[in-house]
Amino acid sequence: MTHTPDTILRIDASARHDDSTSRQLADLLVESFPQARVLRRDLATDPVPQIDAAWISANFTPSEDRNDAAREQLDLSERLVRELEQSDLIVIAAPIYNFAVPASLKASIDQIARVGRTFRYTENGPVGLLEGKRAIIVVASGGTK
Repeated sequence: MTHTPDTILRIDASARHDDSTSRQLADLLVESFPQARVLRRDLATDPVPQIDAAWISANFTPSEDRNDAAREQLDLSERLVRELEQSDLIVIAAPIYNFAVPASLKASIDQIARVGRTFRYTENGPVGLLEGKRAIIVVASGGTK
């Protein structure tokens, strides 16, 4: 990295803790920036729910027209987006389960990928609205022994 981050958002997706290779690798990476403030999101101990019809309805309701129930549906999503907004560097520690990332990580991505909030569509495709962010994805993939 060319610049030292002030704030790191660390997202751990492994269901394992003590024996997680992705967590161990993320530890090494984050420890290389000892001066940075670290925000942590552990998807194993603090799971993010899958989006559902109520969430989709709330998300596509213009913000000025949202009632209390719609705002409540998007509360976690807003908190997740604010974590991203506060961070210079996002470190995602992801194992590969059954040839893909864990469902908990996909659920987290679904909660933050919001048109008009974190990205917009252009004639050339989607464009991110959270500028100046860097991300490092630490992936660990094993097999059976």
